[in-house]
Amino acid sequence: MKLETRVARIVQAQDALDEAAAAIEAGGLVAIPTETVYGLAADATSGEAVARIFEAKGRPRFNPLIAHVDTMEMAERIGRFDALSRRLAEAFWPGPLTIVLPLVDRASVHPLVTAGLDTVALRMPMGFASSLIRRLGRPLAAPSANSSGKVSCTTAQAVEADLGARIGLIVDGGQTPVGVESTIVKVEDGRLLLLRPGGVTAEDLERIAPVIRRTGGAIQAPGMLASHYAPVAGVRLDAGEVRDGEVLLAFGPVRARDSERAAATLNLSPSGDLREAAANLFSHLQALDRSGAGVIAVEPIPRHGLGEAINDRLARAAAPRDKPAREH
Repeated sequence: MKLETRVARIVQAQDALDEAAAAIEAGGLVAIPTETVYGLAADATSGEAVARIFEAKGRPRFNPLIAHVDTMEMAERIGRFDALSRRLAEAFWPGPLTIVLPLVDRASVHPLVTAGLDTVALRMPMGFASSLIRRLGRPLAAPSANSSGKVSCTTAQAVEADLGARIGLIVDGGQTPVGVESTIVKVEDGRLLLLRPGGVTAEDLERIAPVIRRTGGAIQAPGMLASHYAPVAGVRLDAGEVRDGEVLLAFGPVRARDSERAAATLNLSPSGDLREAAANLFSHLQALDRSGAGVIAVEPIPRHGLGEAINDRLARAAAPRDKPAREH
């Protein structure tokens, strides 16, 4: 019997808003045009929807994603703006600038978007992406719509050639006008730290405030420290047993030996579903850390699919503090 190959539907932007909104509402992925490159969009408030992004892109690592908004009111419900950050937004939004901000308390974006950090990257896009966010009334997570390690796509056809077998809908808005990813900046001591060059030039930013670039071995972006995601408690990986005084981060239906010793237990996915586990990873780590235990014992987690990303982040959580992460 011949197996059918899944092919994504390509729908013109002027006809796609209702279908795209319905797909996002259902927890699915939609490739959408922005002014920079095509983005792989999902509901930023849903952990399982965001996990699908990492799954579709392949060889996933849970690096922070950009949350896309359509108004300052929505942005202010997610990130905390100081005066300089607000000036940046007024000057360059909507447009190809991403601003890294402190995360507000009870922000609606899921911890998988921020990779468990206390900061969030926000951007306000133009065009179809803005219309889709407005229709949904919630932010979108939307990294570039391409397989991990491949070139970002600037046409719907390029997205289809790369991801067409992994997603259901591609919105065709033509060639993206900017053609490179957004610039990412963070306000630091009254200056702008340039984390990634992109669609807004450093010269444009200099009109707002001095721009600094870090060179050499300095950390320039989230995810570059091996212990960047580490809780206060120690983390013991691939635990086959639980020791006195530990709390347990469990996975699947079968428990580690002596699991009854655990002062507290949270299960990433009782059924062993890696997508559910990914969605729960950061919140469960944070909750166990708040218990005050000295060590979080982590049961073994498969390394295929999203398990690779889960194990990557757990390895960073368990690493000696402030050692640079090794890329695999």
